[in-house]
Amino acid sequence: MSRSVLVTGGNRGIGLAIARAFADAGDKVAYTYRSGEPPQALAELGCLAVKCDITDSEQVEQAYKEIEEKHGPVEVLVANAGITRDQLLMRMSEEDFSAVLDTNLTGTFRVVKRANRGMLRARRGRVVLISSVIGLLGQAGQANYAASKAGLVGFARSLARELGSRNITFNVVAPGFVDTDMTRELSEEQRKGIVEQVPLKRYAQPEEVASAVRFLASDDAAYITGAVIPVDGGLGMGH
Repeated sequence: MSRSVLVTGGNRGIGLAIARAFADAGDKVAYTYRSGEPPQALAELGCLAVKCDITDSEQVEQAYKEIEEKHGPVEVLVANAGITRDQLLMRMSEEDFSAVLDTNLTGTFRVVKRANRGMLRARRGRVVLISSVIGLLGQAGQANYAASKAGLVGFARSLARELGSRNITFNVVAPGFVDTDMTRELSEEQRKGIVEQVPLKRYAQPEEVASAVRFLASDDAAYITGAVIPVDGGLGMGH
């Protein structure tokens, strides 16, 4: 059965691959983007592009109203939108720290809380939060990003306990280094150094992350909640 799916930050990288995976499976997919133009690849699949800055509660509310009008209440939410502002602690401004937390963690709170309204009425729902191996391992120069991504784990597990009786599951996918536009900007030396740390000796493809997300949103994962699924080539094992 075709479900109403929302992917935040679905216009590029991992989010785009996730949106495409759900659309290919026949779901009604909406995705948010903050800037730029919606990708033609998703338009051709019939996905609904909704401009929304998840740091603005009013924009989140308007986005949900548009999606509900066109696709019905959101049944599957994938909270993927996020930013980085990397800097060593001594040079990191309070604004750099707050901006990352407000987007990655508080922004996720906003979109999850709004989706929950319809899920509670329906007494079912699937929520998948996109964290990062950095939230488990930590990384020098990324204290703000790591804190925001680690926070998603506690957030998801608290809600898994709070709303499990309503047949709403909350799970986390923690990707490692993924071959996207962002990582392609690294130098060849930096990319080589990263791969050397990964037991599988390669970057993940965005589609590999999307497959894990789709599984957690499927009937096959109906008894999985509060889980953290690493898609990191073994980089974060033991954390």
